[in-house]
Amino acid sequence: MNAPAYTVITPDPGLVTYTHWMYALHAASALIGAFTGAFIATAFVGTLPSIIAVVMNYVKRSDARASYLDSHFSWQLRTFWFAVLWVLLISVVSFPLVFLFGLGLVTWWVGGVLLGLWISYRVARGWLRLRDAQPI
Repeated sequence: MNAPAYTVITPDPGLVTYTHWMYALHAASALIGAFTGAFIATAFVGTLPSIIAVVMNYVKRSDARASYLDSHFSWQLRTFWFAVLWVLLISVVSFPLVFLFGLGLVTWWVGGVLLGLWISYRVARGWLRLRDAQPI
């Protein structure tokens, strides 16, 4: 079977740099969470650097279409929105459990750490693939 017939364009170098900046902003949010009292997960979804990166993503997403950067734009948005979803789910489950012998503190901590590891992996993997000019 033949590969699909479509053209993959080479992205503008400025857009590649722009994508690096988005990864840098997401990484900055993760580092804020790692080096402060916040979790990586809550800092990633709730601090200004990641929010700016998401806005940047939506502003230039159409420019990345048909290039390998398209996968990076999608990867970053999926990482952010799934992190938001998981923070909400962890909160909904953990809050009522706080009143049950403090079990909610444990579920919040474990969920936050696991989610933070997942976020860190996704930011690092995506940025490394971008560095190599590869789709994610």
